[in-house]
Amino acid sequence: MIEPKTYIIEFFSDEWVRNSLCTLFIIVTYLFIGKFMSPKKKLRMGMLLSILLIFTTLTGHTRNIVNGYWNISDNLPLHLCSVSNLIACFVLFIPKNNRLFEFLFYAGIIGAIQAFFTPQINNFDGSNYEYLEYYLSHGGIMLLPIFMFKYLGYKLTKYSWIKVVLYLNILLAIVMPLNFIIDSNYMYLANRPNVDNPLIIGEWPYYILFWEVIVVTLTYILYVMSTGKRI
Repeated sequence: MIEPKTYIIEFFSDEWVRNSLCTLFIIVTYLFIGKFMSPKKKLRMGMLLSILLIFTTLTGHTRNIVNGYWNISDNLPLHLCSVSNLIACFVLFIPKNNRLFEFLFYAGIIGAIQAFFTPQINNFDGSNYEYLEYYLSHGGIMLLPIFMFKYLGYKLTKYSWIKVVLYLNILLAIVMPLNFIIDSNYMYLANRPNVDNPLIIGEWPYYILFWEVIVVTLTYILYVMSTGKRI
């Protein structure tokens, strides 16, 4: 059995450029195709994305269990992108819930952008599946909320951006003490991620305080860019 490790793709390396361009091409192509579909087919396209995320989530956890390295310190869905992924798996299969959509929109897009800029694949076993799953899952949590916003009638309310910041802080208040209890680093609240990210400023806990300011700024920018409105 290959011992899992953390695999980091250096920013602007050939590998980074290739993966980023491929992911961007797939996202843009999917959105372009969806533009010409009927409302019923657009919903099916959105559900297809959710089904793909359900498949990658189940197979990812199954592979970890079978290989013998699933554990509560590394594999609970408590990273921001993992929480967004869970919402993306079921959001289109329940009655319309705009609060869940808004959380997915901001957390999924911002989290995925960070993941693409400074890729860090945790528990990487060296397989092509694990590699592709990272880009499929993060691409999915970015693409699905954009698709829902553009084509499926989901809207961003006026103060959605600040409400999501509040939700994130509630999540932070739950995850941070849990990290110390189970010796984990979910949402990177116990230790800095290993990537060279300019948005990670200072050591613990100061980078978390800077994140608060950065997240407020990014959610507001995303709201303005998406709606054309300002507060």
